[in-house]
Amino acid sequence: MSETFIELPNPGVEGITYYTPKQDPPSGQTLDPQPNVDGQPKALPMLFTPLKMRGLEFHNRIFVAPMCQYSSQDGFITPWHMAHIGGICSRGPGLTFVEATAILPEGRITPQCAGIWDDKHTEAWGKLVEFAHSQNQKVGIQLAHSGRKGSTVAPFLHFGMLATENIGGWPNEVVGPSEEPWDEHHATPKPLTKEGIQRIIKAFVDATKRALEAGFDVIEIHNAHGYLLNSFCSPAVNKRTDEYGGSFENRIRFILEVVDAVRSTIPDDMPLWLRISASDYLEESMPDSPSWRVEDTIKLARILAEHGVDVINISCAGNHRAQRWQPHAWQPVLAGMVREAIQDLKVKGGGKMFVGAAGGICDGHVGEKLLQEQKCDAILAGRQFQKNPGTVWAMAEDLD
Repeated sequence: MSETFIELPNPGVEGITYYTPKQDPPSGQTLDPQPNVDGQPKALPMLFTPLKMRGLEFHNRIFVAPMCQYSSQDGFITPWHMAHIGGICSRGPGLTFVEATAILPEGRITPQCAGIWDDKHTEAWGKLVEFAHSQNQKVGIQLAHSGRKGSTVAPFLHFGMLATENIGGWPNEVVGPSEEPWDEHHATPKPLTKEGIQRIIKAFVDATKRALEAGFDVIEIHNAHGYLLNSFCSPAVNKRTDEYGGSFENRIRFILEVVDAVRSTIPDDMPLWLRISASDYLEESMPDSPSWRVEDTIKLARILAEHGVDVINISCAGNHRAQRWQPHAWQPVLAGMVREAIQDLKVKGGGKMFVGAAGGICDGHVGEKLLQEQKCDAILAGRQFQKNPGTVWAMAEDLD
């Protein structure tokens, strides 16, 4: 009696320096149409519909927000970062951001923050990116400078305590738009000189080039939470009297110069994101004082579209210690206000401008509702993925 054997090869992924089975389709991609119990197809949830952006297509709209890990040494990432990001991205998000990554050593928040200010940093980032690509997943990097909130200890030790030089800090090199510190625990910043501004713009360009060499799919500029670029935008913090302070046009000058420098460095088909605190949340605590408000974010978004920014990623607060806000609850509301105002906005060199929403999005029902109500085009979750790396699968189960 003869037996018939069928050859079943297990092909590896092309272009990867080691063998790993080919993931096609990628984890997190949903079948369409969906089967139903009565044999009739059902509509695919918006959360699991693809999103096309310049030369990329994300297979779902569940994205991983940057999560600082405070686990690097001299800016170098370690096997921890591979385990942390690798364990999440391989389980199917449409896009995974690595943590806020400093463009200069003094641009870190803590001495243990990750960096990309040195060519030597590129190799480790490249290995992480290669792993993500080996799983047929996309990964982005958030480029950041901490500004006046730099040189602190990890927040699980103390929320804002100064990191002195004895423990690797740089309290005498902290910079901001003006001299006002965040609070009594933080360093008093030195007002950034015009030469310093140009140095930082160049550092963003150099970091972008390293990110491209490492193979990242998306670049995001960090303009939120009171860090350097965001602090220049806010009249509550920026007290300058030169061309980088005073009027709205002057206060956004720095971020536009960074955006232009980065956009001209990356390929035309690469999406450019920008994270922003849509409001300082000082309306209640400082109602008679100028601050950054959602109306300013909408105004800036329209300008950013002309400068080639594809996504405005909505967060809030972080600029002033007098802020009064409800953690997470209001961020999707702000995102909805922005999206409604710019829903037909076209990006120079790209398509429409997209809006990302984050904050307290812990299950598929919440994420789907935000998309159905047109509050955003994609959702971002951070700590939820830290709690459950399989959040994409959990959201799929939420939506049956």
